[in-house]
Amino acid sequence: MPLILITCFLICPLCIYGQQYSYEPSPEHPFGLPNPEAPKEILDWSELIGECDCQSVTRNPDQSWADTVSMVWRFKYILNGWGVQDETLKEDGLYAGSIRQFNIDSSHWYVHFYSYPGVSPNLSSWEGNRQDSGRIILYRKQKAPNGMDGFYKITFSDITDEGFNWLGAWVNPDESIIYPTWKINCKKRSSVTDAARKEILGNIETFSAAYVNEDYDAMANAYTADGMIMPGGAGIIKGFEAIKERWVLKDGSQILSHKVHPEEIKFIGSDHAYDYGYYEVKTKFKNGNISDWKGKYVILWKKEDGQWKMFIDIWNRVINP
Repeated sequence: MPLILITCFLICPLCIYGQQYSYEPSPEHPFGLPNPEAPKEILDWSELIGECDCQSVTRNPDQSWADTVSMVWRFKYILNGWGVQDETLKEDGLYAGSIRQFNIDSSHWYVHFYSYPGVSPNLSSWEGNRQDSGRIILYRKQKAPNGMDGFYKITFSDITDEGFNWLGAWVNPDESIIYPTWKINCKKRSSVTDAARKEILGNIETFSAAYVNEDYDAMANAYTADGMIMPGGAGIIKGFEAIKERWVLKDGSQILSHKVHPEEIKFIGSDHAYDYGYYEVKTKFKNGNISDWKGKYVILWKKEDGQWKMFIDIWNRVINP
């Protein structure tokens, strides 16, 4: 009995820690998760979360461009999902990182930068936000070598789940003068996105085949243990048995064809994703009549035991998609 009590005493604090800080990086979520209570802007960096292989090139003192240097750029959620931290590891031995926090009052991101070698008692900081265009633009006041007032402007562009481009440039206040000094091109490591996208697409096809084959166990198993479905005109349905029961055809009808057409698959970190699009169904009824119908859907995917499964599945029929 004493041994059991001691074991519980040692384990319980770890359990509480896991519950309190469940959005921190962990073996299950190596790049952390966005805290659902954080401002929605925490998702501004969602496509960047993970690791990228990048090519970096900077200006030489003579204004020519230096040789390209390979680097790894890694983004992760920190502060229990309320902030973002990144680090760059360059092959030339120069390393850097930053902490990114969103200020609700100013509606701006504040990015505090640090690097190695060299240690500064005061961290330089940039300020900005994500634009409607999808670009993330940050500024820091910086004079030109000739003393002209201006800013150092950082731009993240062409941001997708596949990677992004980065540009550092000096600009004057009205940006009529733009002088790029640093360019980085990044590609997401295929293990994070390509393989995951392929798996999700495969799961969609497997689900459709199971529906045609009336394999309702396989359909219900396509959802996470805490999964739920929200059919049009119905309430929220949770749990394996309830989900299975919802898909079972009881009126003698038969699904002849079920096709899903994703419009987009977007990843949120390394363990969550969503996709949306349209689906097409051909149904044969008990009386022999055949009907074609269509609908739209949104699915939130979640990794469970290393496999991509549906966590939330929402759909309804449409007349003219």
